[in-house]
Amino acid sequence: MKRRSVLLGALALTVAAGTTATAAPRAAAGRRVVVYYQTQYTNGRYVTPLDLTRHRTGVTDVIVAAVHLNDLNGPYAPVHLNDDPPSAAKFDQMWRDLKTMQGQGVHVLAMVGGAAPGSFTRLDTEFGTYYPLLRDFIRKYGLDGVDLDVEERMSLAGIERVIDALRRDFGPDFLITLAPVGSALSGGGNLSGFDYDRLYRDRGRDIAWFNAQFYNGWGGMASTSSYDAVVRRGVVPASKVIAGTLTDPSNGGSGYVTPARLKTTLRSLVAKYPDMGGVMGWEYFNSQPGGTAEPWRWAAEVSSALTAAR
Repeated sequence: MKRRSVLLGALALTVAAGTTATAAPRAAAGRRVVVYYQTQYTNGRYVTPLDLTRHRTGVTDVIVAAVHLNDLNGPYAPVHLNDDPPSAAKFDQMWRDLKTMQGQGVHVLAMVGGAAPGSFTRLDTEFGTYYPLLRDFIRKYGLDGVDLDVEERMSLAGIERVIDALRRDFGPDFLITLAPVGSALSGGGNLSGFDYDRLYRDRGRDIAWFNAQFYNGWGGMASTSSYDAVVRRGVVPASKVIAGTLTDPSNGGSGYVTPARLKTTLRSLVAKYPDMGGVMGWEYFNSQPGGTAEPWRWAAEVSSALTAAR
């Protein structure tokens, strides 16, 4: 994802013995409506995610962004959520609200990485030092999953080691997702260093879905063509491809499409691929058409489009 202003950092993780399991989440269960939630405050006002359930939008997954693993020898806490430790008082209400949403059936995940580099380099080259930090963060906040947004070079062996450790420590129902640029799933440009085709062939059973970024020149949602290219590639099934889009033209780059155009594309996708995974929006706080006053409306409208297309 294109992060708006994110502390450069990286998270630390280590393998610890935990729950072992051989089964893993398979395809996304039904069509998902996924919302990234990075901006928790705007103009000093707290942005609650609870409006997504209060207004019965159909949201299925909220991804808190962005978690970073920082250099242990640096000036910052080892784990940061944006510019602060996740335990900072400013996040207390957020964690309570997200726990409430979990009780209402919404999955809460944390996004690791993004445009700020370092987290995945550390996981790749100093896994034993940094993985435990990620593991302990996930346990502390009772998360349902983690979204691995690798926008820096990482080895295939390194990302597979992270996936294997998460599966081992959190069991078969824990959601492991990735957020590649859309073209990385269709044989084109890629920000991650490793080959997603190979990753899916090796670890596809452990990957719940991909939050594919169809914007910023890596694809688009003005038509079905970018999504079609992924399906045509024949590696990742439509059931595990979430169509990602910007929710406002100011959210980090190019490729924004209006809600009306997006809904038309989504209806066409569902008609073509009845098992398509769903839609993802970056990011929540200013989502159109409601803007900062009613950002929940984006989720309600795309959910309606996915449902009407059935």
